Amino acid sequence: MEVVCRKATEDDVEALYELINQYAERGIMLPRSRETLREQVEHFVVAEHEGTVIGCGSLCQLGSDLVEIRSLGVSENYKGRGIGKLLVSRLLEEARSRRFPKVMALTYEAAFFESVGFSIVPKHVFPEKVWRDCVSCHKQYCCDEIAVIKRLDT
Repeated sequence: MEVVCRKATEDDVEALYELINQYAERGIMLPRSRETLREQVEHFVVAEHEGTVIGCGSLCQLGSDLVEIRSLGVSENYKGRGIGKLLVSRLLEEARSRRFPKVMALTYEAAFFESVGFSIVPKHVFPEKVWRDCVSCHKQYCCDEIAVIKRLDT
């Protein structure tokens, strides 16, 4: 199966919206509006198979030395085929090119992130994330996500 991983474009907004909000409906990803996705599309990469977006992920700068992988998801029919790893690889490549020494994520899939070189850490080591996003999240006081980090400068 040939999968192309590329930067997202304005033409991908609807596919991003549908994929992300399928995860959001299950409570495992924050929802994104079409307007927000249009504004942030340059931060996304997509995995595409035969012209169809089957996965996505983005980088969000949290500080001068830290970016977050967010909105990482793969269509149900394509899970287990290495597409998530392909997307993370592309996002790490982007973080390296922008000279960010640390990449973090909040996830329910810690084992997946460990398989691509991330380590589990306490959430409180990311005050940038807490003050940017967590402060207004409905799960603020009962967050069940796991924080992971990968250092790119070692």
